[in-house]
Amino acid sequence: MLSKAKDILQSYYGYTEFRKGQETIIDQVLHGKDTVAIMPTGGGKSICYQIPALIFPGVSIVISPLISLMKDQVDALTNAGIPATFINSSITGSEMDERLQGMEAGKYKLVYIAPERLEAPAFIELLNRVNVSLLAIDEAHCISQWGHDFRPSYLLIKKLIQQIYPKPIILALTATATPNVKEDICDLLNIPLSNVILTGFGRENLAFQVIKGQDRDLFLKEYIQKNEDQAGIVYAATRKEVERLYHQLNNLGIRVGKYHAGMSETERNRNQEEFIYDDITVMVATSAFGMGINKSNVRYVIHYHIPKNMESYYQEAGRAGRDGSESECILLFAPQDVHIQKFFIDQSDMNIERKEYEYSKLRKMISYCHTETCFQQYILQYFGEVNACNCGKCGNCTDDRKQVDVTEDAQMVLSCIKRMNERFGKTFITKVLTGSNDKKINSFGFHQLSTYGIMREKTQKDVNEFIDYLTAEGYLRPTDGAYPVLMITNKGINVLIGGEKVFKKEKIQVKRLAQDNPLFEDLRQLRREIASIEKIPPYIIFSDQTLQEMSIRMPTTDNELLQIKGVGERKLEQYGSAFLTVILAYREQNGIKDSFKFNAESSRPSSVSEEGKQKEKSHHATYALLQEGLNIEEIAERRGMSTRTIESHLVKCSDEGFAIDWDQFIPSEFVSIIAEAVAKADTDRLTPIKELLPDEVSFFMIRAFLQKNQ
Repeated sequence: MLSKAKDILQSYYGYTEFRKGQETIIDQVLHGKDTVAIMPTGGGKSICYQIPALIFPGVSIVISPLISLMKDQVDALTNAGIPATFINSSITGSEMDERLQGMEAGKYKLVYIAPERLEAPAFIELLNRVNVSLLAIDEAHCISQWGHDFRPSYLLIKKLIQQIYPKPIILALTATATPNVKEDICDLLNIPLSNVILTGFGRENLAFQVIKGQDRDLFLKEYIQKNEDQAGIVYAATRKEVERLYHQLNNLGIRVGKYHAGMSETERNRNQEEFIYDDITVMVATSAFGMGINKSNVRYVIHYHIPKNMESYYQEAGRAGRDGSESECILLFAPQDVHIQKFFIDQSDMNIERKEYEYSKLRKMISYCHTETCFQQYILQYFGEVNACNCGKCGNCTDDRKQVDVTEDAQMVLSCIKRMNERFGKTFITKVLTGSNDKKINSFGFHQLSTYGIMREKTQKDVNEFIDYLTAEGYLRPTDGAYPVLMITNKGINVLIGGEKVFKKEKIQVKRLAQDNPLFEDLRQLRREIASIEKIPPYIIFSDQTLQEMSIRMPTTDNELLQIKGVGERKLEQYGSAFLTVILAYREQNGIKDSFKFNAESSRPSSVSEEGKQKEKSHHATYALLQEGLNIEEIAERRGMSTRTIESHLVKCSDEGFAIDWDQFIPSEFVSIIAEAVAKADTDRLTPIKELLPDEVSFFMIRAFLQKNQ
């Protein structure tokens, strides 16, 4: 059966090799063993149940608390030709009835459900009328009261397993299980510890960094502007900060969205969709955003505030680089932000024991911000990996900045705070040090201090930043409360009396994540245009990693394209000719004749290859039905495909020289306004043209107009 699994991996997903741990997990499941799989976020957990689902008879049920994930994965599965659906609170009663009937009729191989669905006796009865081969439990840490995201509804799963006959195979999956959470999952689901497969928590493509003692707003602005063409997420701890950062970035002309619980559901969903479809590049959000977002081309995740624990941080940071491409995870640490997380714990309704547990996890998160060892190694050791090694790419592993002796400046700051009796906050201290004319300074008599104006050659911003650095390094300690006062620590006293020197490294400079690659940008633009026609997220078509490989290897034939990771036979049928056309045009424009050496022996035989001719090309079959007089909707129903796929088939046939009457797809009342929009936009890209037209004009109408007039 494992050989069949590899065939499916190749034909549906476009990969010749499994990722680390996937093969072992799938093999164990195919042999009927209940399994707990612990893999990092972005490690490819979904394939571990999707491939067995295609091999097993009947239906596989996937329990997930994430409504957005269900739609995301079902869209991707449907696009790949795999029958799947989801059942949750986001659909209407009639849609639910239709999908439940489809389940009973054997229409689906995968059905995603929310755990709350298990409260419905009628649904349990339905499961006993269908052949449930596999029960996959995603985000399995939610079943443990010691997990960072405990969900009481997950406790219903144990009862469900006892109610289904015959019992399906159980596969529980999580990315953030500490040793005690792992034992909890096994105990509650009655799975032997020997059946746990831990692939390791490491993400080799992620580079971790902690920024301390620098102006966070300035760093964020420079970073996003330098990487304005890359998708990223910025997490903030409060709604107020999300709003502030959103407006700040929006005023800079950055394509940015926001997401927090204070917004209406309609607005949240719109912003999330714009991010998924690449209409905006940056999302500023609270931790409420991102759970279940399968967007694979997120190149960076920046935490503006310290998260509450390592589990939350690693899960949120892990939303970067899900396609395997190099990505960054940056935490902008300011000691005063610790009070925000302490406040959240204090205000919760948890019992004292649980609060102490959460405080201990927060302390480990703070230690992460101060560690001088490898950041990734620290994370892996937190999750119980014994032999974790240096990653060689994080901020600490690659830090070659020069150290500058700032002892004298530190003594000025500490001396001033001491003379002010350690009763004031950072802003007021800064004003005294820089010699401000603030009336409050005179009222306290601080203008007579020997430290008044002692740092007047520096800007208040620079002094503020330096005080942040001294606080982050433990020379100062902020008190609790809404208006923290700075106190000198024992470490700071030692500096003040000359017993210790202070060295500060140069500022961490913002860098660009990716080198400019014109062909990659051309392919990315094509992907976006196809996604606009098919109304699916661009990364479902091909990941950034796949496009990068295409732009480097520049395949010229179907068989060469099949050797690119992420290109399977289904994707070749749907999109191959369009991407090859762009690649060939780029080669011709740039006089590129030499080909990347493809391995002829590893060429995968394709049912649609030029040489094979084993069966009729898919888009040719669509054309034949059009010639029979069927419309797009009828062809889609006949072929079991989406209308968007049928539309793309017709475009492909036209590009190959097949005669198509494009007028039938353009209502006569829209012809003139489309023509005007095309002339005004002065491009054959669909999105700029669509922005000039009313909503009634679809992307396909525009494409039909362009095909007719090309």
